[in-house]
Amino acid sequence: MDKPATQWMIEPLRKYATFSGRARRKEYWWFALFTTMLSGVLAAVDTMMIGAEKFIEYGTGPLLGMASLALIVPTLAVAARRLHDRDKSGWWLLLGLIPFVGAIILFVWFVQRGTIGANRYGADPVDDA
Repeated sequence: MDKPATQWMIEPLRKYATFSGRARRKEYWWFALFTTMLSGVLAAVDTMMIGAEKFIEYGTGPLLGMASLALIVPTLAVAARRLHDRDKSGWWLLLGLIPFVGAIILFVWFVQRGTIGANRYGADPVDDA
């Protein structure tokens, strides 16, 4: 039986700085949903704490800023593992530095099915679930 959604959301936190191995689509996208929801809630709380004007002026608040710093490593790690599932190096994440085009390419790779069977980064995570 497959894991519940809440476990997929926090799985990258368990593998906080693990850049090796593979991550299936569920792990990546549930974590993306979790971080987006958390960011929205923290932005709302920060806006109530410091006011909308200051939040807009600074571009963030104290809670959202700390959460963003805490989540940057697991976000990069799960993205690298997702690329590994497509049999691509994690260094391809640097494509994201190319405005618009890089993000589109990465998005396409993130939504595609991973390599079926083992690849140079490990066993197929769908088989392990």
